[in-house]
Amino acid sequence: DTGVHPHQHCESRYGGTRYAVRGTVRARPVLFHWMDVELRRIRLPFAAPFRTALGIQQDRDVLLVAVRTDVGEGWGECVAMNAPIYTAEYVSGAHSVIRDVLLPLLSKSDVTAVTLGRALTSIQGHRMAKAALEMALLDAELRSSDTSLATYLGAAASRVAVGVALGIDRDVARLLDTVRRYIDRGYRRVKLKIMPGWDIEPVAAVRQTFGNDLTLQVDGNRAYGPAEMARLSALDAFDLAMIEQPFGDLVTHATFARTIRTPICLDESITSTEATRLALTLGACSIVNIKPGRVGGYLEARRIHDLCVARGVPVWCGGMFETGLGRAANLALAALPGFTLPSDISESSRYFERDITDPFMLEPDGTIGVPDGPGIGVSPDPKRLVEVTTSVEHFRI
Repeated sequence: DTGVHPHQHCESRYGGTRYAVRGTVRARPVLFHWMDVELRRIRLPFAAPFRTALGIQQDRDVLLVAVRTDVGEGWGECVAMNAPIYTAEYVSGAHSVIRDVLLPLLSKSDVTAVTLGRALTSIQGHRMAKAALEMALLDAELRSSDTSLATYLGAAASRVAVGVALGIDRDVARLLDTVRRYIDRGYRRVKLKIMPGWDIEPVAAVRQTFGNDLTLQVDGNRAYGPAEMARLSALDAFDLAMIEQPFGDLVTHATFARTIRTPICLDESITSTEATRLALTLGACSIVNIKPGRVGGYLEARRIHDLCVARGVPVWCGGMFETGLGRAANLALAALPGFTLPSDISESSRYFERDITDPFMLEPDGTIGVPDGPGIGVSPDPKRLVEVTTSVEHFRI
């Protein structure tokens, strides 16, 4: 790794438009003489329960990773959910892995954000735990050099188009009221969670009510099986921007993609650059949802972005109910040139009545500004952090 980002010193072609990020941002590996690591658990209630095909969530049990070193401090956020439902990882398991497995490895060698992946190659999986550590190290290193994460990653925009994801509702009338409320807020793209028994009817009602000017897409969260392809094919009638991850495996997606006009997007199947390359080679999708925590961090997310740009495949940034810390970092990623579709980032009040950072606000044009301060550009409010903390552990490396 030379520290020079490939898409910052050459031009690429995406969607017929050439882009180049001016200047060259070099990664400055920061070798810490010492590092204190804080593992902090917080509990944030949702503004309203959120239901998907995987279940209902009332709150978020969040693991935050803070690193304090002789050159600065940084914050990371683990996006693992409360229980191993969305992925095999879950927050208590990630906490244990970081404390008992990953931190001892960091004490055995000089580690930077760039070299962290190599230092942890002996540990299989646990991408969300590794991503939380990487985010904290990146934040600390970039703050020490007064560089924003957006600049470091190669951002080409100062604002990011965002959409809103709506959970499964109790009835269609309530759903239409919810969609109308978010359109009035300024959202121009709406994603509906679907599952068997809640798909064709609500999608048809939203499209009929709000017309084709609304960018509309659906997300199946792997809730469907191959036998339901014919039913899902009926979604072709509603001019959807995409159908996201209806099935669990790549072969079924590839088969379905050949029978339907609507673009297929993969989410849960995108776990690494290699997994993305395989999915594209099989023809399992034509759009990719990149979630940094799920793929192992922002550096791997950037590699997936670069692969998709080279293949002419549009990408967007998915959300994992992040606090303002993860939301800030996601905005930096979503400002890269290949993120041409609205991302699931949303304003802070969409999920939490009160976040742990200053809230991110939606602009009238459906965008949110990208933080331009050093590192991720935001820090938690100390008083709010104390209010929502459930446990804290400290480790010296």
